[in-house]
Amino acid sequence: MESLGLIREFLQDRLGVAPDLVVSDAQLDTLGVDSLMMLELMFEFEDRFGITLSKDLKSPQTVGEMVALMDQLRSEQS
Repeated sequence: MESLGLIREFLQDRLGVAPDLVVSDAQLDTLGVDSLMMLELMFEFEDRFGITLSKDLKSPQTVGEMVALMDQLRSEQS
């Protein structure tokens, strides 16, 4: 599964956000992602892709930033 697909699935399952609203420039907080939800999303990412995230990562503000972070970390693990 691609990073954007995981984010869309997560937000739809947890917050009921329609997948078509989860676009690159969408602000995560506007979609309902608070600090706890961000941690849950990061844990989901770790579980799905088998990656351990650094504890000092800067929290992304937009869906596009989240996708870029996930893609970068996935490529580093390959």
